Amino acid sequence: MLKRSKLAFHATKKFLSLFKSPCFSICTFGDDRGCSDILLNGKASEPETEWERLLKPFDFEELRKSLNRITPYQLRKLLELPLDVHTSMEIFKWAGAQKGYCHSFDVYYALIDKLGAAGEFKVIDRLLLQMKEEGVVFRESLFILIMKYYGRASLPGQATRLLLDMKGNYFCEPTFKSYNVVLDILVAGNCPKVAPNVFYEMLNKGISPTVYTFAVVMKALCLVNELDSACSLLRDMTKHGCVPNSVVYQTLIHALSKVNRVNEALTLLEEMFLMGCTPDVNTFNDVIHGLCRLNRIHEAAKLVDRMLLRGFTPNAVTYGVLMHGLCRTGQVNEVRALLDKVPGPNVVLFNTLINGYVTHGRFDEAKAVLHNIMLNLGYEPDVFTYNILIRGLCKKRCLGSAYEMVSEMATKGCEPNVITYTILIDGFCKAGRLKEAGDVLDEMSAKGFHLNTVGYNCLICALCKDGKVDEALVMFGDMSREGCKPDIFTFNSLIFGMCKVDRMEEALGIYRDMVLEGVIANTVTYNTLIHAFLRGGAIQDALKLVNDMLFRGCPLDDITYNGLIKALCKAGAIEKGLGLFEEMMRKGLNANIIACNILINGLCRVGKVQKALEFLRDIIHRGLIPDIVTYNSLINGLCKIGHVREALNLFEKLQIEGISPDAYTYNTLISWHCKVGMFDDAYVLLSRGVDNGFVPNDVTWYILVSNFLKKGDKESWTFF
Repeated sequence: MLKRSKLAFHATKKFLSLFKSPCFSICTFGDDRGCSDILLNGKASEPETEWERLLKPFDFEELRKSLNRITPYQLRKLLELPLDVHTSMEIFKWAGAQKGYCHSFDVYYALIDKLGAAGEFKVIDRLLLQMKEEGVVFRESLFILIMKYYGRASLPGQATRLLLDMKGNYFCEPTFKSYNVVLDILVAGNCPKVAPNVFYEMLNKGISPTVYTFAVVMKALCLVNELDSACSLLRDMTKHGCVPNSVVYQTLIHALSKVNRVNEALTLLEEMFLMGCTPDVNTFNDVIHGLCRLNRIHEAAKLVDRMLLRGFTPNAVTYGVLMHGLCRTGQVNEVRALLDKVPGPNVVLFNTLINGYVTHGRFDEAKAVLHNIMLNLGYEPDVFTYNILIRGLCKKRCLGSAYEMVSEMATKGCEPNVITYTILIDGFCKAGRLKEAGDVLDEMSAKGFHLNTVGYNCLICALCKDGKVDEALVMFGDMSREGCKPDIFTFNSLIFGMCKVDRMEEALGIYRDMVLEGVIANTVTYNTLIHAFLRGGAIQDALKLVNDMLFRGCPLDDITYNGLIKALCKAGAIEKGLGLFEEMMRKGLNANIIACNILINGLCRVGKVQKALEFLRDIIHRGLIPDIVTYNSLINGLCKIGHVREALNLFEKLQIEGISPDAYTYNTLISWHCKVGMFDDAYVLLSRGVDNGFVPNDVTWYILVSNFLKKGDKESWTFF
């Protein structure tokens, strides 16, 4: 802090330069207590700072006696001093009361600047009206000042209102400067939707935008996903005499890459170079990230090479994004090779490689990176490194080793965190070792950690899968009491548990509670409930849930349709099942062979084998490939209606289709051949099957023995 003697000297000098009258006595002003405690009376109250002592409130009566007159220039200089708002307003009012005195624009500007910093916007509005009444000519700079203060106060709407009022209310024509300020405030104030309207208002008034204007509006359009409009503005810039700069291109490239429109981003990157604009490393990183998200890793790697050729230095983010993309596509060896080329790698890059090895089941290599590379190069593993390795051990079901690694962490000065313990709990839960999971929870609590939502979900899911739904409900109650908000996974686990133990009313109750909590049910929620009702034969209840599902905007997936089709076929409503299948196809869902098999089996069960064969031809035409289940249903259906020869022909077709018959195929044909007395053909089928690798099972021998006894033939058969 400055010493008092220096402060007093500078302040006195400032005042003397303002007021040349020899009768002026130095009076200073400061806090909000009003006009009291004159500095010159020598009284001191509470301990004060040097500025507070120097700028104490003064007595206006004394000021009136000591000054003959104050000019607007002197008042402006006085208002620019670090006086509080109350004191500044008192001086302003006192000066304005002087006979023949008029406040100048500069006085108003200085006072409004101080009021804006204090957030006194109502007082500013009154001063603007006072200026208007006094006939003070407004200047744009004043409105820009006020707009900026509105922006700092997070009041973008007020800034926009002032812009629109400038000409109509205050007869001040706004230029591009005012519009640029307001556009900036709208984007920064989370009102990007309004920015384009202000921009087009600007154009309608004939005000020429600048490059900065375009850059801000493009950013606003990108924030509201109006990328096509933003790109069209790029083409419109030249019409207004503006040439795009690096910021414009970087804004568009970032937005396009983010929504996977990488080809357009690459085109703009090329255009950027042609226009003489220099991208930064972050621009390249945006495009590389976009390419990696689309698994175009080779192109991303080539772009890194181009960066180097053009003299750009990739940073840790560049290499991190590329390495992550390679890991995600299983190219971990390439990641290892790339890491060797990185100048000065960091722990994050090593963690990326270790995570890649762990994710693809190569735990030993992951551990080797830690011990043979990281530690040798002097890099200390952090909590993320250990968490990745612990996850890898849990994935391998080496839970004992995972638990030991947690202890190892602590001895090496790296304390485990909530995520560490959550990974362990998840590992034990997935292995069905709930007691050990409870032990980890106790240890975690002893160290002062609390379960997060993921941890609770692991335990609740494991308990529900184990049928211990009451314990799961207790833990759900603990979760709420601990202030841990349940999510969709929590509710889905509880609903699954209740459906598993056939407590459907409670399952529906949890579903209703979930909706009341504001958690949006997803397809998994509905499928769990729908399939539970269908298993119990409650088709109407299941259909009510389907309607609720559609009403809430949750689309039916192939699992929903397959369950409904199966239930309808089981109930004999084959035509309704076929209708659902067609609906499924119209909606563009990936109809798989499972739904087709359900329908073919349903048609064959009710004797509509010809329709089933027509349906088979139709699905083949649509690009679906039948499997052995499809043919087994048709073979059984043909045999049931006495068309054993046709069934045998279909069996022969299997060889052409490259589908291997299974035990069910052979047992079906052998059974029906025996039933119609074609024992020799049954024997040929069995021999042929054995030659092709078919091993007769209990069902095969039962079919043969039972039919043999019915025939009453006591001869011994030799099959081999």
